[in-house]
Amino acid sequence: MTNSGEVLIMGTRLLSEALIKRHHPHIRYVRVHTTGRNAAVIYAWNELLELPEPDRARLRRFAAGYLPTYLCCQVKDYAAVRTDQVPRVPDELPESVVQAAMDRGLEPAAAIALINGMLTDGELAFDRYDDRTGTMHFDIRSAHVVTGIERELIRQYLYEIVPLGALFEVTYSR
Repeated sequence: MTNSGEVLIMGTRLLSEALIKRHHPHIRYVRVHTTGRNAAVIYAWNELLELPEPDRARLRRFAAGYLPTYLCCQVKDYAAVRTDQVPRVPDELPESVVQAAMDRGLEPAAAIALINGMLTDGELAFDRYDDRTGTMHFDIRSAHVVTGIERELIRQYLYEIVPLGALFEVTYSR
């Protein structure tokens, strides 16, 4: 919520990609990725594995009009996903994560509850937000050591439900 009491609508990667595909059905490949505080890149190609300048301009206008207003978006060829070292997304995500990511009104408490519902031992808590870097800091307290596989799954799920334009870090403690 803002100081004036209005609720902010946050967009996620999955929601933004779905909106782009709905409004630009000829864009076959699309990926949206946070690059920093209030910043994201739209990577896209059409069916010919190209991104002509008219499509690039339409995607920039779309981002300005349909994605969250706080977000500054660049548009790049889809091939830049590799050179920009954008993390891979899993082939399959739990349906609960997808539904949460597609929910325009996802509240922070609901996002934390979603992750906590997936943890068998431990609890995720929001620690703080660093406005300077746009980083949300979370802490997971667990009686047991969190394995590398568990850490990767937590990273993947947070990547999907943290709003575009925000980064995140997770610390693990006992």
